[in-house]
Amino acid sequence: MDDERLSTDERLDQLAQVLRYHEETKHHFFRYARALGYLDWANQPDPFRRFEGAPLVPLPVLKPDEAPRSPLYEDLYRDGAVATQPVSLRTISRFMEYALALSAWKQVGTTRWALRSNPSSGNLHPTEGYLLLSRVPGFPTAAGLYHYASKEHGLELRAEYVAEIFSRLMNPFPRDAFLLGLTSICWREAWKYGERAFRYCQHDAGHAIGTARIAAATLGWQMLVLGDMADDTLDTLLGLNRLEDFKGAEREHPDCIAVVWPAGTRAEDTTGARVTLPLSLDPDVVQTLARAVWHGRANRLSHDTPVPWEIIDVVSHASRKTETDGRVMELRGRGPAAERSSATSPYPGQPLAGQVIRQRRSAVAFDGVTSISADSFFTMLSRVMPRVERRLAERPMPWDVIPWEPTIHLALFVHRVDGLANGLYMLVRDRSKVEPLREAMHGEFAWTAPPTCPAELPLFLLVEGDARRSAVQVSCHQEIAGDSAFSLGMIAEFEETLQAHGPWFYRRLFWETGLIGQVLYLEAEAAGVRATGIGCFFDDPMHQVLGLQGTTFQSLYHFTTGGHVDDPRLTTLPPYGER
Repeated sequence: MDDERLSTDERLDQLAQVLRYHEETKHHFFRYARALGYLDWANQPDPFRRFEGAPLVPLPVLKPDEAPRSPLYEDLYRDGAVATQPVSLRTISRFMEYALALSAWKQVGTTRWALRSNPSSGNLHPTEGYLLLSRVPGFPTAAGLYHYASKEHGLELRAEYVAEIFSRLMNPFPRDAFLLGLTSICWREAWKYGERAFRYCQHDAGHAIGTARIAAATLGWQMLVLGDMADDTLDTLLGLNRLEDFKGAEREHPDCIAVVWPAGTRAEDTTGARVTLPLSLDPDVVQTLARAVWHGRANRLSHDTPVPWEIIDVVSHASRKTETDGRVMELRGRGPAAERSSATSPYPGQPLAGQVIRQRRSAVAFDGVTSISADSFFTMLSRVMPRVERRLAERPMPWDVIPWEPTIHLALFVHRVDGLANGLYMLVRDRSKVEPLREAMHGEFAWTAPPTCPAELPLFLLVEGDARRSAVQVSCHQEIAGDSAFSLGMIAEFEETLQAHGPWFYRRLFWETGLIGQVLYLEAEAAGVRATGIGCFFDDPMHQVLGLQGTTFQSLYHFTTGGHVDDPRLTTLPPYGER
């Protein structure tokens, strides 16, 4: 239960279970992580969860040019450049559209499948979204818990709250704040990927955190993951422990809860002053809220019983957060509106943020020819930096959403970046980690700054040369890693970080990689190319390329960006054409 403190022995045992899971689900040249070995199409899980009997509140399907209109993509990264919108039925609709909605349907012959704003491993979409709202005109309750039905673009009322109790829960946060909850259905990924599926669920949770934070930014809203929440409290808040509501249906695993609020809703926010927010919710108030009127039962996703993967159950339990430490986060309020910059964008044209979000796709093949400019490359990398270099205490959007210090660094295979030598590079996202990384990696690496690289970007050339073959080999022999402009592995500060925080931080390492991936997805679209995440890679061979030994650093996610090749057999249809 919440605030239950683990003994040292229990904590060490859970850490050992997490490390065992990570080791046993590595891909190797001589063997892949365990999976079923074939796709049981008859038992493929439904990608859409519904709660049968829960009232559905349709959200308006807004045209791209309807209010609230999208800001310029570049304005998302400029303080105060996006006007703050009030919380309303229309702005909630736009928020969910950019965060978790369908972005298109694809069809070939009689087969049709949906794409979404939030990317997913294998397009399997284990992530479910929930909103906890109050005082929104057009909604049936004064306060309530809603499940987002992406296929219908609507909100299913799961629980009706007493408004006064919900107000007590939200009292520490800015006025008009609401909550976004994310959960995972591991079976959706395990159906295809077997034991490695738990990793992919965490990648996808990180991507969803990224899509939601960027969606909030288009409306001038801020967002913060309440990273100190105990999972038992989150289960209670979202109704995940209501056994009757999930009887016969696949269960959901709690990921996180985040608070979202319109910027400038407190006086100090408009001056850029500091705002201190708790990183958890009052568990006693959550227990009181749970005595609500509940609606609906979860639908069953597969016809037959899901294939059991015991090691996923073990790591799910071992990586649960069992306690709340009362931590807080100090944020910088939104300052005065920025002057529009006259600097030339490194990307073609001035795309709207909504356009970039809607058109995002995961590339399935690259042409092996297209290059990007060095300016575009450096801009992409600067957007994944978690600090503003000239104001080291500040976290730019979207890095203000996660309440922990950066733990992920990028090992880059550069193939086609104009004006930059091909080879293996390292982007160190926390300058204080340059020496530990240098000491852990091959001693012959050069660690030189590229001559055209901005001084504030901690990018280092390790070794010059053709890196395409190595990139393909370590990414499960997938040509997309070598036919691109560049590919990369996300290297985590691993075992010492888990020892310092606890085994529950394992999931957060993957969330950070997903957030990096989401930024790079949109950066690629803005640059006129395309990207895709690579969950299949050979873990230890990647470490050998870098000279990493032991588990101090581990590669958790691969990614690649380049000139995509479209499949002419596919037809693209609008996401909500019938509406």
